Amino acid sequence: MTVLVAYNDSPQGETAFRAAVAEAVHRSTALAVLVLTPQDADAGVPATLAHLLDTLPAGVARPEITYRSEHLDPAEAIIEEAERTAPDVVVVGARKRSPVGKFLLGSTTQRVLLDSPVPVLVVKASH
Repeated sequence: MTVLVAYNDSPQGETAFRAAVAEAVHRSTALAVLVLTPQDADAGVPATLAHLLDTLPAGVARPEITYRSEHLDPAEAIIEEAERTAPDVVVVGARKRSPVGKFLLGSTTQRVLLDSPVPVLVVKASH
């Protein structure tokens, strides 16, 4: 099976990627990366992700990378990819937000937790 990580070029994305690698090693399974890119971004691997891919531990195969533009709702893109690929787990990064911020702005993480067809691992960035 597979560990699917939702990645964007942010501290949360980097934290999620590192946690997903650890989870894939723990489960002895493949890693897949869903890259959420801004609509106007150049195609290709973001520099931070390229560096992270270069630091994969021995025994972890280079992951399949899927790109989805953020003109789609990020939560919707993550859920659709989980439905399409049926991974063992989805890993997403979270950032600290106030209760009011969560209420007013909604939460991609919350939507993924509630609507994902598979278990979700949420990791909080230390930044």
